[in-house]
Amino acid sequence: MSEQQNEQEQQQKKTKTFTEEIEIAGNQVVEQVKELVKEGNVRLLRIKSAEGDDVFLEMPLTIGVVAGGAIALAAPWLAMLGAFAALVARVKIEIVREVSE
Repeated sequence: MSEQQNEQEQQQKKTKTFTEEIEIAGNQVVEQVKELVKEGNVRLLRIKSAEGDDVFLEMPLTIGVVAGGAIALAAPWLAMLGAFAALVARVKIEIVREVSE
């Protein structure tokens, strides 16, 4: 096993993943997603119905992406999300985060 593989395995052991869920009004979705992307420790976002039954959008995010670049890359998703948000009253956002121990 190479040094690089050992180093990667050690870093994986030092991080934990946890999930949280927030419920917000449809008109707040785009701003909330932008804020979450800027935080940088978010691995995955799922936009769900308020009841939690249907997943409308699942957006994986990469750790280490410069926040401005991530927003620029997510622009088409955000435009679609904005159009969708106009049609719904409330949604849940499931946030999967990765944190160092």
